[in-house]
Amino acid sequence: MHDTVNLEGAGVPTVFVASSAFVAASAAQASSLGANPASVFVAHPIQDRTNDEIIALAEAAFGEILIALTA
Repeated sequence: MHDTVNLEGAGVPTVFVASSAFVAASAAQASSLGANPASVFVAHPIQDRTNDEIIALAEAAFGEILIALTA
């Protein structure tokens, strides 16, 4: 979240991407930083997924990330 907020502050369009388990935690962190970054959440968990499963998650989220970057 800190990187997202810092990049946005520097004028770099950014989207925070995390697994769905971190929705509440990311909202709390963003609030404490005084930020409201564009965020996209993918299915949880991440760590036990195969490379092909991670690629599928990324491909499924790509459209939403692109929209968030260009909105």
